[in-house]
Amino acid sequence: MPRNTSLTHQERTFDDDDLIVSKTDLKGHITYCNPLFLSLADYTEKEMLRQPHSIIRHPEMPRSIFKRLWETVQSGKEIFAYVVNRSRNGDHYWVNAHVTPSFDASGQIVGYHSNRRKPDRSILEEKVMPLYAKILAEEQKHGDRKKGMQAGYDLLQSMLRDHGVDYDEFVATL
Repeated sequence: MPRNTSLTHQERTFDDDDLIVSKTDLKGHITYCNPLFLSLADYTEKEMLRQPHSIIRHPEMPRSIFKRLWETVQSGKEIFAYVVNRSRNGDHYWVNAHVTPSFDASGQIVGYHSNRRKPDRSILEEKVMPLYAKILAEEQKHGDRKKGMQAGYDLLQSMLRDHGVDYDEFVATL
């Protein structure tokens, strides 16, 4: 499925009480998505199922945030993160995501579940967007994408250490 759509710089929004839901397998391929997810992403259910969740990844979203997210949920813990996603036509939408591992009866991780809500606009503009721009700029300084992601991750970790908080506490206090 093509993902090289130009960005429109048009933001899609949803209501405060709305909830975006998706589930993935262990590899991040979509196994369930609710109608609001499909509407915002501008795909049909048939088009989305079995696709990598990264199909909606916005190019201005720091890869190092996803590194942190995947490390956390693969370790069996939940995480909250602000994420900007891209719709099929190049529009974007911001979410406050709560991602959790899904476990089977024996306690093994079998997939991941994400609920996303509308984020507070002032937190986005005053804290998240400037932080992500700084991290993304660090990532883009490097020609190698993996080295760039690691540099952005290291910058994030350094900032957290400087503030004396871990990632979860940082996000919760925004």
